[in-house]
Amino acid sequence: MATAAEHLAPEPVTPTTVRVTGGDGDLGRRVLAQLAADHDVVLAGAAGAEGAGDDAASVDVVVHVGGGDHDARARRRENITEGVVESLAEAIERDANHLVLVSSAMVYGAWPNNPVPLTEDAILRPDVDFVFARQLAAAEAMADHWRRQRTGRTVTVLRPVVAMAADGSSRLARALAAGLGQRFGEEDPPAQFLHLDDLAGAVGIAVRRRLDGVYNVAPDGWVAGERVRALTGEPPRIKLPDRAGEVIGALRWRFQRGPIPPGLRSYTRAPWVVANDRLKAEGWQPTVTNEQAYVEGTEGKWWTMVSPKRRQEIALGAMVIVALAGVVGVAGAIRRWRRRR
Repeated sequence: MATAAEHLAPEPVTPTTVRVTGGDGDLGRRVLAQLAADHDVVLAGAAGAEGAGDDAASVDVVVHVGGGDHDARARRRENITEGVVESLAEAIERDANHLVLVSSAMVYGAWPNNPVPLTEDAILRPDVDFVFARQLAAAEAMADHWRRQRTGRTVTVLRPVVAMAADGSSRLARALAAGLGQRFGEEDPPAQFLHLDDLAGAVGIAVRRRLDGVYNVAPDGWVAGERVRALTGEPPRIKLPDRAGEVIGALRWRFQRGPIPPGLRSYTRAPWVVANDRLKAEGWQPTVTNEQAYVEGTEGKWWTMVSPKRRQEIALGAMVIVALAGVVGVAGAIRRWRRRR
């Protein structure tokens, strides 16, 4: 005979109230769409997003995606740490006890002696000339400080590799993808490419499971440097002497990649691939391979990524080359005429 307790209805699950900051970029829109479809999540008003729900006096989780939305941050000329300071202030004001911070695997730095792959325990060594990576490392430290200020707080730090999509590859991601696999005279480092949908899925798991700690986000394995070159459709590389290779590589980088932040080139010259075991153990699974993400995210040709200033530089350079060719041609004609006389 059933007892009265067995006939009681199960207690309703209290939904998690989530506030997404920096949600006006390609990643932010994906994160908002995924969380909005979760019946156990209630979205508090998200900055820069329509239909994200009403503001709430308090929230359970604050998600800061500013580090993943590089182009949106660049449009606002926003220092990453400034955005994180605002998110942390909001987390304190709304009494949140969990923070999800989208950082980048670039905080590890690209160095010849990096282990392949890097795990979450690796020391952070971002290129000193690459401000974006250094700001992300500082943002991670700020988030950890917030966590330690009060018992019960938790933080998820996600470190994705180059994140791309047909409708959402940032200028930074396209520049990295275009620069990888292009070295002359030396072996190219392996690379990884993540689909933005899979990164948004990682954010969703971090919110639902309140993960506490650092998690790399990357597809299984990586792509060899020569394979990256093959995916671009370029012909096989001709081996050149080191000095000549460096000169040609520098010229290609300058004139074919648009406005590139200082320090970024090092990330095309040394390995910084990561392991994804820790996040997969929490139930996340990549749905798009490295190769698929690369092909989808780089369908545009390189000249569509070049800024107007760079186009002008290329045009002027071409004019100089044509003029020099003309001078050489005229000089050669004069010499031939003199010999005939």
